[in-house]
Amino acid sequence: MAPSVQQILEDTPSVLPEKIAAVVKEVPKLKEERQTQRQTLFYYSKALTNNHQYPQYLPTWNHGQKYSPLQPFIHTEHGKNADATFPNLLPQGSKAKKLTPTIGSEVTGVQLSKLDAAGKDQLALFVAQRKVVAFRDQDLADLPLQEALDFGGYFGRHHIHPTSGSPEGFPELHIVHRYGAPGTSEFDSFLAGRNSSTSFHSDVSYEAQTPGTTFLYIFDSPEEGGDTVFANQVEAYNRLSEPLKERLHGLKAVHSGFEQAQYSRDKEGVVRREPVKNEHPIVRTHPATGEKALFVNQGFTRSIIGLKKEESDALLAFLFNHISRGIDWQARVRWAPKTVVVWDNRVTVHSATLDWSSGERRHLARITPQAEIPFETPYVKPEEELKA
Repeated sequence: MAPSVQQILEDTPSVLPEKIAAVVKEVPKLKEERQTQRQTLFYYSKALTNNHQYPQYLPTWNHGQKYSPLQPFIHTEHGKNADATFPNLLPQGSKAKKLTPTIGSEVTGVQLSKLDAAGKDQLALFVAQRKVVAFRDQDLADLPLQEALDFGGYFGRHHIHPTSGSPEGFPELHIVHRYGAPGTSEFDSFLAGRNSSTSFHSDVSYEAQTPGTTFLYIFDSPEEGGDTVFANQVEAYNRLSEPLKERLHGLKAVHSGFEQAQYSRDKEGVVRREPVKNEHPIVRTHPATGEKALFVNQGFTRSIIGLKKEESDALLAFLFNHISRGIDWQARVRWAPKTVVVWDNRVTVHSATLDWSSGERRHLARITPQAEIPFETPYVKPEEELKA
């Protein structure tokens, strides 16, 4: 899904046979043997001639596309004063089923693109409460691209990803497009040095204002496999001992985009905006629910301010392991045609799963509205909370 430091090679932008030669020349050089390179280019060419269900969403990489540093903006949290009974979001006839007790829901009988302002406000709150929600039978993929962006823009300023592919003329859309038969794709080299594809991350958490209510919708996916796993960072925080919770409050960690940018440069990819680092609280408070959540992730969190390296590495390693092994607060979302998955990027982490070897295409688009600067509220002992 969203690329972390360990990105997967993505497809090239055209489906026209006469453009194959030109496009293949732009394929980033792989750090593989020459034979592997020739095999990979062969399957790239094959992929270009295959039919795509949504060619308007194919990724492109424009090396001339450059953007200035992001500037601060005032974010409006639409879930803050929303009606918690959800009359506009979940009207009579709709169904919402929990995936697990602690995280995740699946909703049918609702068309997101038709929501009024009150329904969108309730969507922001509902997703903040359930952390991730899969909406089935949606028309978002069939709308004109600008209409899809206009819908997502209600929830915050669009983020333009510094290194990922995007449709021509629509840099605000982050595209995931992965394809390759066994033995020919970067899947093989990716897994050659790893036992699994697990890589929990919060999207672009290195930004000063990180994404909030986030949308991902599907075009093509393997018949089986390619699910996305989400973890509830609120419940991960709640499971910690009180002394550790208290100690984590007041600590900040460095989130870095430099490694992601360097990875793209190493494979001759784009870097649209110079990378940044930002310091964020390790315990973050959600503005609509008031819940406290861990805000560290293995993809982008590098060190804890004020701790020695050994101390920082040890504490972060514990937190990363705690989050990733917590099946009590994880949900696995299975993709199906016309599915839109909405999650709150402030209080979740997620990981794609590379568990299919059939060579089928996995093609999705992400709309990534940015939210507020992460903040924390003071630690409160349980006995004091009861008194309140």
